[in-house]
Amino acid sequence: MASELRELEEKIKDSSAFIDEINRELSKVIIGQRYMIDRLLIGLLADGHVLLEGVPGLAKTLTVSSLAQVMSTKFQRIQFTPDLLPADLIGTLIYNQKDGDFTVKKGPIFANIILADEINRSPAKVQSALLEAMQELQVTIGESTFQLEEPFLVLATQNPVEQEGTYPLPEAQVDRFMMKLKVDYPSQTEELEIMRRMSKTGKKPELKPVIQTKDILNARKLINEIYMDEKVEKYIIDLVFATRNPSTDALKQIREWVQFGASPRASINLNLAAKAHAFMDHRAHVEPADVKEIAMDVLRHRIIPTFEAEAEEITSENIVDTILKTVPVP
Repeated sequence: MASELRELEEKIKDSSAFIDEINRELSKVIIGQRYMIDRLLIGLLADGHVLLEGVPGLAKTLTVSSLAQVMSTKFQRIQFTPDLLPADLIGTLIYNQKDGDFTVKKGPIFANIILADEINRSPAKVQSALLEAMQELQVTIGESTFQLEEPFLVLATQNPVEQEGTYPLPEAQVDRFMMKLKVDYPSQTEELEIMRRMSKTGKKPELKPVIQTKDILNARKLINEIYMDEKVEKYIIDLVFATRNPSTDALKQIREWVQFGASPRASINLNLAAKAHAFMDHRAHVEPADVKEIAMDVLRHRIIPTFEAEAEEITSENIVDTILKTVPVP
């Protein structure tokens, strides 16, 4: 086992070198936002879609489009609006008068990286069309079904639901995202640098592709081989079950706060994201710290607080934080 792990670790060190190259290239246009970039890379490596929430102007769109540029993959940005139709997203049938037949016109969803900008500004029908494609990796137009090309990654942005003109995503649909990120304001030092750099007119820095599609697919195969000890697996299960049925006295308060706990997708995604986090750290094994590091992003959107919790201003993040502090770490 030890020799196999050493061999795998050497492969991972070689295969994960592109992570540093991506970060160097992105630093040409993105200042700060290290947390957001790391989580987007975890989503890419673990084949999991990511939902980004934050007020406008925090470089969410710029970061996603820049990531696509350095990957040499097909990228599509879709601006979600109240009048958007499912056909605008997945495509439709066009009648050809000359031939007297219908031809398929594919929509923008046929790309490798989809930026669903302000996803919560579109009605439920459009949101469902996108999320079905995310789940099934296929699209049906008329009587024909089309497979989506891998890698296929949806990075959706949304403004906080308190903002005017938004349609909150249903919990069952949000559950299909591997992670939900809360994007915050930059620090004073970072914003000073942003102001200095972005207030200059003229040509902006150009990004060059540093990896190919095959590099991502190869990395995913290696991530599947990363070793996870049974104790770490049990730790993941303990965290998820603590959201559903807290069994210890230390977590008894959770019972009054949680209406619905995390689904089995949470366990699967915690496992995958923890392995991707280890890969980014050039390791061939998962540590409990990897699980703790990404647990908030995987769990925060999968817990529905009770009315009592909301009345006490206790959020799903407070609940996850309590669980992480209470459940024993192996």
